[in-house]
Amino acid sequence: MRNRLGMVEKLEARAKLVSILLVYVLCASNGVSGFSKLSDLGSSINMTSAGYAWVTAMDGDDLHSEGNVENDVYSVIGEEKVERDTEVEPAFTSIDSMLQWAIGHADPEKLKGSAQEVQRMTPQELEKRRAEIKELMEKLRVPSDADLMKIAIADLHNVTLPTEDRKRALEELLILVEPIDNANDMADLNKLGGLVAVIGELDREEAELRTAAASVLGKASQNNPIVQAQLLRQGVLPKLMKMVQSVYAEEAVKALYAVSAIIRNFPMGHEAFYLNGGVSLLKEVLSSDDGVDMRLQKKALFLVGDLAEQRIETLGQLDAFKLDEGLLKSVAMQTESDDMDTQEKALYALKSLHGVHSSVRHTLRKVCKVELLLERLKSYYEKLMSEPDQEQAEFIKDLEELRREVAELFGRKDDSETRKDESGTGGRSKVEEILYL
Repeated sequence: MRNRLGMVEKLEARAKLVSILLVYVLCASNGVSGFSKLSDLGSSINMTSAGYAWVTAMDGDDLHSEGNVENDVYSVIGEEKVERDTEVEPAFTSIDSMLQWAIGHADPEKLKGSAQEVQRMTPQELEKRRAEIKELMEKLRVPSDADLMKIAIADLHNVTLPTEDRKRALEELLILVEPIDNANDMADLNKLGGLVAVIGELDREEAELRTAAASVLGKASQNNPIVQAQLLRQGVLPKLMKMVQSVYAEEAVKALYAVSAIIRNFPMGHEAFYLNGGVSLLKEVLSSDDGVDMRLQKKALFLVGDLAEQRIETLGQLDAFKLDEGLLKSVAMQTESDDMDTQEKALYALKSLHGVHSSVRHTLRKVCKVELLLERLKSYYEKLMSEPDQEQAEFIKDLEELRREVAELFGRKDDSETRKDESGTGGRSKVEEILYL
């Protein structure tokens, strides 16, 4: 996060604030008009113990080098700073703790002199001191997530902001939108209106900005129907799906991540995905031989399995899987990948697809030859396990267990499959024939 004040500036502001607070205490203790007990000051500026961080010394390992002014703990009275070689004090968590430290480290004679000066102050001078306290406390206040999001969003709205700063603003938002309440605030046009700003970055010429924006949208959408609905209304899904076809691997990967997050557990998102050619997109990613990034294919396999698991009881969405043999074949063929992580994703996808519909099972068995592919995979794992000092032995055992589970599923013939073999009707009843034709 951006640091609005340098360390030296913060130390000086902290020292000045302690000094003025001591004056405030002296005013209150001497019954000066307008200055009551210290707790009133906190309430008047909405002070909480967690809302402010009072830094007494160093904020980071880089401040421990010799010769740095930050290495000195200041004992403060009036405007004078006395350097002392002492251990680093703990951070202040409240005004009270700050004052206790300040009084404990103050020179009693100088404190007495300051008390006499207080007696001579006019009400106008005292009110000025009070205003200075508020101003300094505001400078030292730890900004809230909402404050930080507002800053980042304002940066994105700044058309003259350099690419590096725009990217940094997006990286900050990526962290800030993880809590669901923050993501909702960013989506709320009446609050922060941040989605509009982030969506605008998808049209940037710089691939790194498009990539970062897709990451933010994906993170904000995770298990968040409010943001998912907002993004669908903004027409973001087709734009992200187009980005999946980018020649820049990182952009394509982050775009598919965002697509998956926007439609997950969201029926309206499923429908929009299919209507915008989602099945063709997945098939293209999984069947491409043009050096498609392996991460992209893994995400595509995960999305296929996820959609199968979350399938909604509507004919259109079932048909998307049931009728596209090309997609099913491309999923099955990923079991032949040289990458075992990809094989695992393919096995999980097949396991999920098995439960979609009898016609899907039939296509995978008869057209995609999934049982033959699974036997080949079995032989491959047996060969790997026979090698001495196999580093991935445990992972291979887990994969073989998963493979065996999937093979058992496809090895069973349910009633509909038996009817298909006997009648050639695809294993469907008369009612199913009417519905699915």
